[in-house]
Amino acid sequence: MSGDSLFDRIHRLVSVNAFTVAIGFGVLAVAVTGGVFMGAPAVFGALGVIVVLAVFAMLARRNRRHGSTTRPSVSTILGHFALVGAVVFGLIQLVPYGRDHTNPSTTGEPAWASARTRELMVYACYGCHSNEVEWPWYSNIAPISWVVTLHVDDGREKVNYSEFDTDRGDAEETIEVIREGSMPPAYYTVLGLHPGARLGDAEIAELVAGLRLTPGLTENGESGGGEDDEEAEEHEEDDDEDDEDDEDDD
Repeated sequence: MSGDSLFDRIHRLVSVNAFTVAIGFGVLAVAVTGGVFMGAPAVFGALGVIVVLAVFAMLARRNRRHGSTTRPSVSTILGHFALVGAVVFGLIQLVPYGRDHTNPSTTGEPAWASARTRELMVYACYGCHSNEVEWPWYSNIAPISWVVTLHVDDGREKVNYSEFDTDRGDAEETIEVIREGSMPPAYYTVLGLHPGARLGDAEIAELVAGLRLTPGLTENGESGGGEDDEEAEEHEEDDDEDDEDDEDDD
């Protein structure tokens, strides 16, 4: 045994704990998948790794006591995962990050083209890009509280429509990201969350039309215009060229 190579030791450890390894990969897969749905795979993946490593450490200690060739029972393995998972879940509730759900005061919003434009923006964007965030009950439970706070902090940093008078951030990208469908992001509406943010095609068109008439929310801070004006100019140029060709033919 003492002359075994590192590969032999790892192979023996894995063969003895094959079920543990399989469960570990399953836990990691579930953690990362859940993280993808929540828009934070790294956070959930890291927690999954902590749980798996802790279970392996506990089983390694057990193997030293009972012999490296003794296979742990299924109930022992599942019990270890349940125990470690519960302990980790309890400990992360003590992390202060994600507990502050206060909303700063609104200092100034864009001069919305209409009340309807603002209404649609509240549905689609105010959940992360404003000082009027409605914090759901699950935003008090880690690690979801971390993810929600992370999204809100990141959203406000990019553009905060409640502080538009002092910092417009990336406001000129508002129309583009809404038309592309990247805002609101998929994780914001997955599994029926925030149903009001799921705007239909007609609502998106209505919102974009209103945003084009709202100062500061189009490229270079110009209201109106955009791609439609560029397309109109191209059509006018084409018409002029056609007229010139007709005159030459005459």
